[in-house]
Amino acid sequence: MDFIASFFRMPPARSQPPLDTQLIGPRVTLRMPESEDWRAWHALREMSRDYLTPWEPEWPSYALTYGYYCSLLRRQWRDWRSGKAYAFAVLQHNGPRPVFLGGITLADVQLSYAQKGTLGYWIGQPHAGQGYMTEAVGLVCDFAFTRLNLQRVEASCLPRNEPSKAVLRRCGFDQEGYAKAYLQINGKREDHLLWGKNNPLLKKETAPLG
Repeated sequence: MDFIASFFRMPPARSQPPLDTQLIGPRVTLRMPESEDWRAWHALREMSRDYLTPWEPEWPSYALTYGYYCSLLRRQWRDWRSGKAYAFAVLQHNGPRPVFLGGITLADVQLSYAQKGTLGYWIGQPHAGQGYMTEAVGLVCDFAFTRLNLQRVEASCLPRNEPSKAVLRRCGFDQEGYAKAYLQINGKREDHLLWGKNNPLLKKETAPLG
């Protein structure tokens, strides 16, 4: 009986992070997207369309409209309150004024025995290759491990997406698998590399043998 209770012990409960949570690094601040971000979001997505579309689900015809942006915000706010996902705007803060760089989300958050979440992110073309997303991924992983007490963060990317692979490697992710026709990207089912990072603060519990 003690063996069963130990093996299936529930993780401790956690409090829900407030909506005004900010994650602050040396160069970037992460916070929940706001309605006031609309113009910067729209301009960056529009100028980066050709850069982003090979890596994302197919954009609908209304993908850059204010209505679509507002519906996205409503879903992100609902998910945050329910603990299903945590979306952040990525802002550069070490210049004369904040600059909108992109977005990052810890989605599909599962508690109980899974204790994991799935990472997704995008950055505008003018800001790519400058280390901003590496910093943002590190901040979200720290949020997942220390604030949410998750055991794992997972991610996926296309095999040909060298920048994304480099970000994940720099942030301590291990390539763990290869999934065929894993996700619909730009109108086509695409194979993906699967990545994972375990919480370095938590010890793996194993049941005794014998």
